[in-house]
Amino acid sequence: MLPGLVGYALRRAQVAVFQDFAREMAETKIPVTPGEFGILVLVSRNVGLSQTALARAIGVDRSTLVPILDRLEHHGLIKRRPSPVDRRTHALELGPTGTALLPVYESAVRRHERRIQRRLAGGEGSTLITALDLLLDGALQP
Repeated sequence: MLPGLVGYALRRAQVAVFQDFAREMAETKIPVTPGEFGILVLVSRNVGLSQTALARAIGVDRSTLVPILDRLEHHGLIKRRPSPVDRRTHALELGPTGTALLPVYESAVRRHERRIQRRLAGGEGSTLITALDLLLDGALQP
């Protein structure tokens, strides 16, 4: 039964992909997880993003996000500043180390993506992403 279940196949693939990501990131000065990499990309492209908006964008609650941001801030990958529009919230931006390492992380992710997609033909990577988006939509619908 298990090999015929989409969720089972998806989970097995996720574990293998995350392990490959971790191996690739192990070569960097400060390794990050896929989720942390996503946060760095979002913050770099949305300077001043609030923690609340970031939590909403990645689909986690703020209490889950805070320890992740604490770790990233500890390593200088991000900075939190009081928001200029709402002093009760923090505005996020890359820290000096994050600015220096983001291009390194992006190169590592490109290598990782090439490696995990090496058996896919021409447009199959895009087709897979589209199919996964449809699967997500289906899982979110009651």
